[in-house]
Amino acid sequence: MRLLSYHAPSLHPLIPEKFSVMAMAIQLCNCKYSSTLIPHISISKTQNRIPPQTPKLSQTPINLKTPSLKEICKRGNLQEAFLELNNFITNQNPPQFPPDEAYSSILDLCAAKKALSQGQQIHAHIITCNLIIDSVFLSTKLVFMYGKCGSLPDAKKLFGEMPQRTIFTWNAMIGAYVSNGEPLGALELYREMRVLDVSVDACTFPSVLKACGVMKDLNYGTEIHGLAIKCGFISVVFVVNSLVGMYAKCDDFNRAAQLFDRVTEKGDVVSWNSIISAYSNNGQGLEALRLFRRMQKSGVTMNSFTIVAALQACEKPSFMKFGMEIHAALLRSNRELHVIEINALVVMYTRCGRIDEALRVFNKMDEKDNVSWNSMLSGFVQNGLYEEAVGFFHEMLEAGHKTDLVSVVSIVSALGRLGNLSNGMEIHGYAIKHGLDSDLQVGNTLIDMYAKCCYVNYMAQVFYKMPNKDFISWTSMIAGYAQNHCYLEALELFREVQMKGMEVDPMMIGSVLLACSGMKCISHVKQIHGNILRLGLFDRVLENTIVDAYGECGKIEYASQMFVKIGNKDVVSWTSMISSYVRNGFANEALELFYKMGETGIEPDLVALLSILTASASLSASKKGKEIHGFLIRNGFTFDGSIASSLVDMYAHCGVIENSSKVFNRVECKDLILWTSMINASGMHGQGKEAINLFNRMVDTGLKPDHITFLALLYACSHSGLIEEGRTYFETMRSSYQLEPWPDHYGCVVDLYGRANRLNEAYNFVKSMPIEPTAAVWCALLGACRVYSNKELGEIAAKELLEMDSQNPGNYVLVSNVFASTGRWKDVDEVRNRMKSRGLKKNPACSWMEIGNKVHTFMARDRSHPQTEEIYLKLNQITERLKREGGYVPETKYVLHDIQEDEKIKMLYGHSERLAIAFGLIQTSPGTPIRITKNLRVCGDCHVFTKLVSKLFERQIVVRDANRFHHFEGGVCSCGDFW
Repeated sequence: MRLLSYHAPSLHPLIPEKFSVMAMAIQLCNCKYSSTLIPHISISKTQNRIPPQTPKLSQTPINLKTPSLKEICKRGNLQEAFLELNNFITNQNPPQFPPDEAYSSILDLCAAKKALSQGQQIHAHIITCNLIIDSVFLSTKLVFMYGKCGSLPDAKKLFGEMPQRTIFTWNAMIGAYVSNGEPLGALELYREMRVLDVSVDACTFPSVLKACGVMKDLNYGTEIHGLAIKCGFISVVFVVNSLVGMYAKCDDFNRAAQLFDRVTEKGDVVSWNSIISAYSNNGQGLEALRLFRRMQKSGVTMNSFTIVAALQACEKPSFMKFGMEIHAALLRSNRELHVIEINALVVMYTRCGRIDEALRVFNKMDEKDNVSWNSMLSGFVQNGLYEEAVGFFHEMLEAGHKTDLVSVVSIVSALGRLGNLSNGMEIHGYAIKHGLDSDLQVGNTLIDMYAKCCYVNYMAQVFYKMPNKDFISWTSMIAGYAQNHCYLEALELFREVQMKGMEVDPMMIGSVLLACSGMKCISHVKQIHGNILRLGLFDRVLENTIVDAYGECGKIEYASQMFVKIGNKDVVSWTSMISSYVRNGFANEALELFYKMGETGIEPDLVALLSILTASASLSASKKGKEIHGFLIRNGFTFDGSIASSLVDMYAHCGVIENSSKVFNRVECKDLILWTSMINASGMHGQGKEAINLFNRMVDTGLKPDHITFLALLYACSHSGLIEEGRTYFETMRSSYQLEPWPDHYGCVVDLYGRANRLNEAYNFVKSMPIEPTAAVWCALLGACRVYSNKELGEIAAKELLEMDSQNPGNYVLVSNVFASTGRWKDVDEVRNRMKSRGLKKNPACSWMEIGNKVHTFMARDRSHPQTEEIYLKLNQITERLKREGGYVPETKYVLHDIQEDEKIKMLYGHSERLAIAFGLIQTSPGTPIRITKNLRVCGDCHVFTKLVSKLFERQIVVRDANRFHHFEGGVCSCGDFW
């Protein structure tokens, strides 16, 4: 009869059954996917291995062959130890139990191997046989075992139920707190022990001092140092080593060095290891290596822990050379390397970014333990190789290695970065099934994973079900809400943090600022900024975030003031300010700042480059965009994803659609964003059929269009007059792709009907919308009513538009123009008076163009340009030629002011795009295309004027106005005279 089984634990009164989990957890545990991430994990369920017919055993311990069992335990063979103990118990007649010493040996081995389930089984057996009642020794051993195996609740429960305790029991429990990351609990228990007047021994100090070091409680550590002196333990080497470690962790390296020097003469390798580790673990790598060299010269024999401590000092790229020297020395020694040394090499190389070298070392290992696999796995994650991490995780499982807390944290982090929700949920389910989800770090990583996968509900459920939360938990939740645009939830959680009296740090404040700026709530941003100043929380990351926040809220002057105050600006500081300028329409300022950044010697990062491409696009500054394109090529950037999409967009906005096509065609693996960018670029230039062709090609590759793709496609159909095609695709997005249209999609359909002069159908379509029409929808209808002079529908659309969006000056201008076009000057005055009463102003007309490497800007009737006289002279010559050779007659109906006819003609002649065309003809050689950008819609008269210029002067003129691109060539415009 076998009383103990090696493979699985038994349940006993001190081990609670697994808590019932939430409905989400049940779903996670039962989730099935077509390609599972962890197919090879098979952990036997917890079951009671003690047979129900257990014989009554004698309570009198007999003399077991303890030396034999001890030898087995020393060899570390837990399964053999279980067999030996089982054989002894079952072969006794009458059955008798071994002495406490035998159980002690196996419990020590369970602790060393962190074999919790086997330790629990021993515990259950001891309880069943009533051996624990009078044995303080066995109870202490069990406390020690639970602490080492990571089961702090069991250790606490057993400790609390013990009627008697010795100093060894107290030491075991204090050590359990420290081993399980609860230094505060360790110090509180130590204080309780002192209050109860329990005498300390030398073994009390290492755990307590370690707790002080973790808490950075230098004062209490110093007090304990005094007690060690008083009790006469200051000559004990391991006590001194613990003091060295404590002082080093508390950044008091002077006292750490003084204590170390007292014991150095004894030539104790543990002391050397302690001081080297202390410096290594506290970022003092150079000093750690100096001590390592000093140890070599002292003649003290090093051990594996010395090598590990020295390699820890080399975990920065600047010290990797020394790490490689140690590696080479180990290879030359021709001795068999210990697994902890090889693991330290793997960690050193991964943290120095040499994942290839780490993998080479790992692959040469004969025996790999969990630390080996976890070090390599976390190395992939730390170096941003998330796909490789998932592949390595598969390899780890196939090799038969169990998944523990460390590997769960690493793989969940990788899956979050990849946005791989299905596999992330699968790992979550595995964690729940095997009791890993209650771990604090696992919980925090799951919160982050669900946040990155935009699964806010599960993120919140994980957070609120966590038995314990730390500062990182709260920060991760606030960041998760902010990143997923749940700004109110983020702020509510932050208020809860404040109500709990928790301290805040720059990372949490940064997430709160993200929420405030996302809400465009400048008052909240100012309030948080004030709190930062009051609390003195400034660091560079937070300063950069404040610049971003003010920029998001449109307060560019505040962003600029904050930027100027940043002392030592890094690339993120510059990028934040550049992005703020671009975001708020200050493209020229963004370009100027970009060049200033270059003068400081700071290399731009990808975010800065993408921002400058956006600025170039908004200015139609193709030459500046080409410069950035060249920089990207010279610096080896990969032309896929965001870079390719930004280049396509930039060239399209600069009117160079052929360059957009070149960039697009050179990318082999095109993603949805790139296809959508190219479809949008084609639509922008009136190439509707090409946009449809691109869409069909994209679908053939297996990619599924999203809302943005359909918006670009409908926009293309609208601007090319492809009415029926547009209606078909509008229906397709719902019927074939189950995408519910956004208001902007409805606006495109209204525009489609409007271009075909099917205004009644357009109005009926608006009335039948399942959602409330937005200002953009009514604006589209009103624009069509203006073109076709439909007064009745125009008035309806105008009324709805102004009621819906009364703070947009552009809406008032459009309504005013509709009334002006029909001569309703009283209504025009009324609309303009309403604008004034609300403090709204019309944006002045402005055109700009790039000549050489400079952007030239022209306002209506502008006379500020250095070549003003030459420009107006050229414009008069152009106008006279158009009248003489092209039959040009000014269309004064496009002057929407109640003034005399001759004044209207003068106003037309001074329009900003005409000044730009004249300047372009002066500055460029014959046959060169002229590219102009205007912030408002081109008027009908200027449209006719530009068509005639393109014909008589034989120039291609590309004008990008507020609505679309116009390609004028040979007297014809690509818009078909409808825009």
